Amino acid sequence: MTVVGLVRVTRGYYHCRAGCGGFCPHDAALRPTDAVLSAGAREVVCLAGALGSFAEAAEKVLPRLAGLRVAESTVERAAERAGADVGRRLAAGETFGPARDWAWQPDADGRTCAYVSGDSTGVGMQGEHGAAADGRMAAVGMVYNPGVAGQARYLAGLTGGLAGLGEPLRRQGAQVGMDRADRWLAISDGGAGIEDFLRAAFPRVEVVILDFYHAAEHLSEWARAWHPDDPAAAEQLAGPWRHRLKHDGGAAVLAALAAVDVGGRPAAVREAHRQLVGYVTHQVHRMDYPAYRARGWQIGSGPVESACKQVVGQRLKGSGMRWGEPGADAVCHLRALFRSEASQWDAFWASAA
Repeated sequence: MTVVGLVRVTRGYYHCRAGCGGFCPHDAALRPTDAVLSAGAREVVCLAGALGSFAEAAEKVLPRLAGLRVAESTVERAAERAGADVGRRLAAGETFGPARDWAWQPDADGRTCAYVSGDSTGVGMQGEHGAAADGRMAAVGMVYNPGVAGQARYLAGLTGGLAGLGEPLRRQGAQVGMDRADRWLAISDGGAGIEDFLRAAFPRVEVVILDFYHAAEHLSEWARAWHPDDPAAAEQLAGPWRHRLKHDGGAAVLAALAAVDVGGRPAAVREAHRQLVGYVTHQVHRMDYPAYRARGWQIGSGPVESACKQVVGQRLKGSGMRWGEPGADAVCHLRALFRSEASQWDAFWASAA
């Protein structure tokens, strides 16, 4: 099967008299897979399998857009094999395509800044014989250049967690000249272990910024505990606190929270206040938003939140989808390759050829 349809090829078959089997030398040039796909058809099939469900790719996308008619199982095997190949090669230390420095954007101090982030998102899993299984967390990491369209590199995988992405992601950064940026900045939503991962994999990170919007949501939840039956009053309470957080920083908010008298309030309010104070206490070293904004730094984890949705969610979290671990891991790798800057997909397939 080729990108222009089914082609019948006659080629010589050679048998080894010593008993080591037979082979067709011409296959080395055609590079068919087990499903007898040419190199070009394999890329097209994998692209369709990365964009939508394997069934949709086989039944709707490939026949209409490419005139290719293959089985759903063929799309599944090709896509998962390609994704596993991406994962193996990245883990072995490879990068795809030539090194090329990005034009890292300067901050208010005139120093160029490279950004890195990481997060995890749940994926539905399926046990043996279709049995239900606990979901797993797919890790997503990225290096990016804010404000420059298309300059982002993503890695994702199910096995190894964020720690497994550390070295490959560091090599992605090196390939785009991250070492030559004046500053490394990291953004986290505060999830367990994310800051440790970022600092271990990227030791030059100057500061790990807590996503402002996650912090602000904690203030909103606290306000809703004070006014559980009055959303307008809760918002009226939360608004000034969020404003203070952005313009005065976490230390000022923590001091103000400590001064709030919750004596005589319902137990739910006291508990919400205790949890909020604990949260800010543990995160305050990453909440100096006035200083971050004065330097022109990003304070939101929107890029990596979007990456979780675009790399993993859009493909692996469709209605009713359940995955085996090898397949989910492989498709994560393939999706991350596809969502990265366009040259990455082309470079991988050129190197595969």
